[in-house]
Amino acid sequence: MTHPTVLRNCPAPAKLNLFLHVIGRRPDGYHLLQTAFQLIDRDDLLHFALREDDAICRTTPLDGVPEESDLAVRAAKLLQAAAGDRLGKRMPGVDIALEKYLPMGGGLGGGSSDAATTLMALNYLWQVGFTQKELMALGLKLGADVPFFLFGGNAFAEGIGDILSPVVTPDCWYVVIEPGVSVPTASIFGAQDLTRESKPVKITDFPASIADFGGFGKNDLQAVVIRLFPQVALVLEWLSDYGNARMTGSGACVFCPLPDEHAADAVLKQAPGAWKAWKARAIACHPMQAVLQEI
Repeated sequence: MTHPTVLRNCPAPAKLNLFLHVIGRRPDGYHLLQTAFQLIDRDDLLHFALREDDAICRTTPLDGVPEESDLAVRAAKLLQAAAGDRLGKRMPGVDIALEKYLPMGGGLGGGSSDAATTLMALNYLWQVGFTQKELMALGLKLGADVPFFLFGGNAFAEGIGDILSPVVTPDCWYVVIEPGVSVPTASIFGAQDLTRESKPVKITDFPASIADFGGFGKNDLQAVVIRLFPQVALVLEWLSDYGNARMTGSGACVFCPLPDEHAADAVLKQAPGAWKAWKARAIACHPMQAVLQEI
């Protein structure tokens, strides 16, 4: 049987940071974090088709993101080089088409997730045979969130977000609201008023029940973001009437856990039309695993 040269409808799911503590800073300037990463069932979709030459080409435009800066393109080039070194041959190129549904600068990890899905898909199409651990090491060169999306499931993260342990998270639904602003991560981490001395927590402290979620942790970046972006503050204030609303990542998206889909729908019906609001379910495993298993 001929090995496939095309792989379509490859999901790149969003993540939520159920809490995010900044507990210190390394001498190189990177911040030391603790967070719980939660996968949700809202995705970008990527499509891959191998080329006869060795060019890496993005075939769909993406406003504000030049092709050479696109994390999916950079991931493909990184793996192409590593695969060529390992196999001792010139690797074919690939056309990458991206259906972008996750907002940029939203704290949902969209670009990092696109990169991780690209690494998984091309590891299969190019028959490189890199292990999960090897792909995670490559992914870290692209960004601190990329290893999580290669990890395969929800995780308690430490270090710069790259030290990952499996964690059981609440089985629930989330309402997510996009305030309509893009938050630059570097500016938030560079703010003088950012709390960088949160007390470390243990993985065993993390609640697996939605009933206990509101009393655990916070997002240390949230205070900086709402100072700089009043739109995020407005969303937080509104959504807090329905539960334990928080910002994810460095913003701008805000989420609230709900016990079931009916409760999520009820909140969505009340959402002001000026905001983009949607629901998503918590998932336990990266959906790309199922795509590769079904081939």
